[in-house]
Amino acid sequence: MSYLTARTGRQRQRYDGHLRLVSGCIPYRFEKSDGSIEQKLLVLMISSPSRDDLVFPKGGWEDDETMSEAACREALEEAGVKGVLGDNPLGAWEYRSKSKQKSCSLQGGCKGFMFAMEVTEELDSWPEQANYGRKWLTIEEAFRSCRYDWMREALRKFATALSETRENDTRKELDELPLRPISEIGSEHPMSSSSTSFANHPSIQQLAA
Repeated sequence: MSYLTARTGRQRQRYDGHLRLVSGCIPYRFEKSDGSIEQKLLVLMISSPSRDDLVFPKGGWEDDETMSEAACREALEEAGVKGVLGDNPLGAWEYRSKSKQKSCSLQGGCKGFMFAMEVTEELDSWPEQANYGRKWLTIEEAFRSCRYDWMREALRKFATALSETRENDTRKELDELPLRPISEIGSEHPMSSSSTSFANHPSIQQLAA
């Protein structure tokens, strides 16, 4: 049973004109696949009662917290996870709340900001556990299961940004390798037939087309 409580009501809700401001995140982690040294990227989505499709944790950005704090709070309340949030949002998307999808009025308009969050802790119980289940998925599975087009676009931006980051990290590692000729290294440290060779660095998979 969770001792944390979720915020309710919209008394402190932030607005931009008629748009309700929302903050959320795409929680992710890497795990090793069976029999492979390469790590598989997984993202966490949440389900709601009587729905087969899934969403990422998000909710109203309130006036006593930063955008980042709101995203972390929603991840904890709705998905029961904590982690390291990206420095900047992946983007901003305007959409209509589910209750106002067919309305022609200005009511129900939202502006959502989404971050990437690398999960460091997954709680056994969380404030809105009774309303939301959670599920780890591959990027491909998440695209198929995602309820909203704007969240699918956020997922695409996340995959692209993460791929570029990993490529840059790999390039930096290669730049820092010693540039001494192989002949010099071999003369100082001769390799016997029983020496272990270095494995090739895993290639970076392009996660977004």
